[in-house]
Amino acid sequence: MNRSNELTQPADPLAALRTATDSRHQQLDSGLPIGAPDASLDDYARHLRMLQAWLAPLQPWLSGFEDGPYFDQRARLALIDADLAEPGMPAAAPDALATAPQPAWPRDASAAWRWGVCYVIEGSQLGGAVLYKRLAERLAPHPLRYLKGEDAGPGPRWRSFMQGVREQVRTPDAIRDACAGACAAFDAILALAPHAAAPACSASAEKRA
Repeated sequence: MNRSNELTQPADPLAALRTATDSRHQQLDSGLPIGAPDASLDDYARHLRMLQAWLAPLQPWLSGFEDGPYFDQRARLALIDADLAEPGMPAAAPDALATAPQPAWPRDASAAWRWGVCYVIEGSQLGGAVLYKRLAERLAPHPLRYLKGEDAGPGPRWRSFMQGVREQVRTPDAIRDACAGACAAFDAILALAPHAAAPACSASAEKRA
């Protein structure tokens, strides 16, 4: 292998994002009741309300920029509303979501930082598809619209998103910024999830560029 070529290869932003958020991702996945073998419709209702509280503030914030990743979660939020309105869904009960602190998303966030936030949002759809396969029969006849997502599945959208990250997040500073944004997105949902606070970011995401 040519050593000089190896040293000049650009860093992979997706690999950096996975590394920076790995501990947060594991903590979130391991603590969600919806992922348990005995997950119930009540667990799904709580899961939807958590996602709703997480996504709703992100929609107007990300829509306020003219550059960076395209973001429109209105369709997904509508699926959450439809699932929560489905007959037989448990009524909302007072819980920590009402008082959980949510970040003030920065108005001066760079495009790379926002690509990092969207990395977490788009990645959550992959997990939703896995949950749909596991829960569709168990929670029937509920249609689980949000988990099912698009008829084509999350794959095409995720591949398109990954291509966008690779094209737009290229420099070391941009990669570091994207990792910080992804950590912030995980922190926001961890603050709403029923378990401990988020771990510290890896060194690559400790500060914004």
